[in-house]
Amino acid sequence: MFAVTGVYHRYFSHKSYSTSRFGQFLLALFGATCVQRGALWWAYHHRHHHQHSDEPADAHSPHIHGFWWSHIGWITSRRNFPTDYSKVRDLAKYPELVFLNRFDVLVPVVFAAALFGTGHYLSYSAPALHTSGSQLLVWGFFVSTTLLFHGTSCINSLAHLIGRRRFDTDDDSRNSFILSLITLGEGWHNNHHRYMSATRQGFYWWEIDLTYYLLKVLSWTGFIWDLKGVPTSIYREAEQRHHRDAAARSSTSSVQGEINALNHAAPTKAPSATSSVNSADGTGPKKQVAGPTILNNLRELVAPRAPAATTEGSKP
Repeated sequence: MFAVTGVYHRYFSHKSYSTSRFGQFLLALFGATCVQRGALWWAYHHRHHHQHSDEPADAHSPHIHGFWWSHIGWITSRRNFPTDYSKVRDLAKYPELVFLNRFDVLVPVVFAAALFGTGHYLSYSAPALHTSGSQLLVWGFFVSTTLLFHGTSCINSLAHLIGRRRFDTDDDSRNSFILSLITLGEGWHNNHHRYMSATRQGFYWWEIDLTYYLLKVLSWTGFIWDLKGVPTSIYREAEQRHHRDAAARSSTSSVQGEINALNHAAPTKAPSATSSVNSADGTGPKKQVAGPTILNNLRELVAPRAPAATTEGSKP
């Protein structure tokens, strides 16, 4: 999972931290073991997603193409196989990265063979482990790769459907604690779509982001550096949104409280008050006086009204 979240996503797609050219090559090798094609292909499609998020051009928007297409269909479609190298010029200038991207099957095949060979060796050298080449191949490659794919695909299919929105982005990206646990911190998707250059996607200490923690530890070794932070202006924007939402909730709660109090004092369905106005001889007809009309008028004031219908050619 970290190879996708910390390498393909936060390095190759967004360059949220720096490393050496050799370190970049090692990261590309590591990322290729995920069997999600090459680093340049991954970065191109992800950058395209940010540019056209939840628009018709977005290859995996659940709002445009549906859940299953955004989860698995898009990556199996031939029209999404090519890599537009003009969109990843910063990466395409390295021949070693282009090679790994063009022959993206090479690393997975070598990785699978290595797992099988290791299991076969252990079956003879350490029989107490009760393992074999086929066992390591099935669990270490096929099962783990499948689980990894569905875990990361949840961000495409679910992170634009479930969760809360802290920022008013142009798409429907959302923050989800559950998805963050599944994907090592990628679930803070609304944060990420608001400021994609930051290394961390959990902007606050209580937003668990295991990918960021691992990258932070890796930076202590000197292998990576220049981890990009979240600007103060972004935190200020989040705080203003929080205060605005809190004020709106408080206002709504206050009005609703007054309406409830009036309901208790003068329920709508209570029998209307009557008064008798007798004629001079005391035998005249009774005149009924209307009930709690003030409450009804108040309801009309606070109740939302549907916009008036407009005819074709009329001004809105």
